[in-house]
Amino acid sequence: TSLSLCLCVLVVIAVVVLVLLLLLAVILRYMYKHKGTYHTNEAKGTEFAETADAALRGDPALQDAMDESKKEYFI
Repeated sequence: TSLSLCLCVLVVIAVVVLVLLLLLAVILRYMYKHKGTYHTNEAKGTEFAETADAALRGDPALQDAMDESKKEYFI
C-alpha cells in the first residue's frame, strides 16, 4: 500500500509537470508568433502623404465631414 501510494503521488507530480511544460510551450509559441504585431485602424496609403491634410483628404470615410474653409490645428 505504501508503494502504491508513492507511485500514485509520483504519477500525479509527473502529469502536473508535463501539463506545465506543455502550457509553457504553447505560451512561448504564441509570444513568438505574435512578436511585433501592432494593428492600427488608420486608412491605407496615408503613410505616403506629405501632410496630415493630404492624408485625410483621401480618406473616403471623411469626405462628407471635411470643409476646406474650416481647418483646425492642434498643437
